[in-house]
Amino acid sequence: MGRKPPEPMQVVKQRRDAALNALVHGVPYIQFLGIEFDRRGDELTAVMPFKEMLIGNPLLQAIHGGATAAFLEVTSIIGLSWSILWEKIESGEIDAEALVGGNLPALPKTIDFTVDYLRSGLPRDAYARAQVNRSGRRYASVHVEAWQDNRQRPFAQATGHFLMPQPGE
Repeated sequence: MGRKPPEPMQVVKQRRDAALNALVHGVPYIQFLGIEFDRRGDELTAVMPFKEMLIGNPLLQAIHGGATAAFLEVTSIIGLSWSILWEKIESGEIDAEALVGGNLPALPKTIDFTVDYLRSGLPRDAYARAQVNRSGRRYASVHVEAWQDNRQRPFAQATGHFLMPQPGE
């Protein structure tokens, strides 16, 4: 009996992107903020397109601190979830088609989340990347930075600790 030939890379990429989109679009608040994720390999960049509703103080023309914090927290949770799902999808433990079909896994729960506002978020698109510092069976620690025009000049950063979903949740 012969081995099955490997799938074309484009098919694998489409399956990964569909699984990520199912994960992101399964959370209504993420949709409300308009946050999307750009995937390159196993690296995710969150994008929060500018909308007028994100402005906190019209005189200052700065993104509201709550919108900034939500953007950072969403980036952390999706980045952490994807880091776990990526391995499980690659190993075949999780079927990406099941995610697309709506069989979404439980997401990590925030234990604490500390935001550092470094400068005003301007009325333009924002980007963020999460770095998972530690991910164990029960607990994870994530650092995230958000920037706009220059990745070397973040306007906010955060550190969060998360309770990992347990099997059967």
